[in-house]
Amino acid sequence: MKVIELHKSVTASNDRDAEELRKEMKEKGVLLINLMSAAGSGKTTLLSRTIQDLEGKAKIAVLEADIESAVDAERIEALGAKSIQVHTDGMCHMDAGMTRRGIEEMGVDGMDIAFLENVGNLICPAEYDTGAGRNVMILSVPEGDDKPYKYPLMFEKSDVLVVTKTDALPYFDFDLDKVAHRARQLNPHIKVFPVSAKTGEGMDAWEKWLLKETESWKFHA
Repeated sequence: MKVIELHKSVTASNDRDAEELRKEMKEKGVLLINLMSAAGSGKTTLLSRTIQDLEGKAKIAVLEADIESAVDAERIEALGAKSIQVHTDGMCHMDAGMTRRGIEEMGVDGMDIAFLENVGNLICPAEYDTGAGRNVMILSVPEGDDKPYKYPLMFEKSDVLVVTKTDALPYFDFDLDKVAHRARQLNPHIKVFPVSAKTGEGMDAWEKWLLKETESWKFHA
């Protein structure tokens, strides 16, 4: 399995780089999705279930970003998906230049969806445009339903909120209606998908959205 070390963006303007990468991905017909969340929210578990469920329906590649370790990329690769691990040299986020390098090293020609599993925290990743076509935030039930108040920028920047580990709802003081309402106060257009990758509950709605967005991305390329 390939691992590359990333240090910092090789260009000066991240916003410019992001727009250029987004345009190139559009031309390729590959939807780049930036997955953001705190560590331990279940990003890799959600991705693993999604890859398995969409086998034969979409070709998926995954860019795994982490400060160290290659555990997540190895897990994804074991499912038969194209994957690469990038190390961010201590940086708590990916920017457009770093994302481009990872995409180029991995190669996405012929893919339908490329997931960027961003570094796990709720602050830095929201501040940098990676060039993704869609931004998806993941919030797990054990983290609590007050996160929109604590990390508003993350919710404002995201097109989708996936609430994971809903099978744990009976054991935590977490209100799905409250978190959806609080998220929409910050971002009226955000879509909310409660899911359990463990039981499969709610995965169908999330995956239908993915396929619909992928087709729309290709159609308007």
